[in-house]
Amino acid sequence: MIYSYITSNAPTQVYTGPVKKAIIQVNAALTGTIKVIDGVSGTSANVATITNPTVGTKYEYWGIVTGLLVIASGNCDITASADLSRSGV
Repeated sequence: MIYSYITSNAPTQVYTGPVKKAIIQVNAALTGTIKVIDGVSGTSANVATITNPTVGTKYEYWGIVTGLLVIASGNCDITASADLSRSGV
């Protein structure tokens, strides 16, 4: 399992390559959005846009093919995880 602790709005490439399951955990209040992208570039969410998430919420996404890229709309406190176990996506 690969983890990235994200606290800014800079694009974060959590992992490049196939990901069996991606998990986004919201650790603190965030007013804005979190974009989840299957890729290594770009700013358009093609997996999900999470809007005004509640603290403690966990989101799961399956079958990422190219890579897990996460972009928050402002300062945040989230953890993005990439489960690589048997990534036969």
